[in-house]
Amino acid sequence: MKKCFDLCSSKGVSCPIKDCRHWIKYPDDLNCTIVAVNKNGRMTLREVADRMGVSFVRIKQIETKAKEKLNKRILRTRRFD
Repeated sequence: MKKCFDLCSSKGVSCPIKDCRHWIKYPDDLNCTIVAVNKNGRMTLREVADRMGVSFVRIKQIETKAKEKLNKRILRTRRFD
């Protein structure tokens, strides 16, 4: 994936590899989430929703689910320490 980012950012062209885990449909940031973060820094959930073309509520649901998964992983890791 890093090779994909390096290739696209060095040439300044949008990423053609749509199955890359970092690919987003946002040509202003070369269709790459890594470019988006490097270029824009932190973004609000509303900004992410606008970029992704989905509702703020959906982005909030995804965030909540991701946090739950991270917490479960942290708890599992602590049990084995």
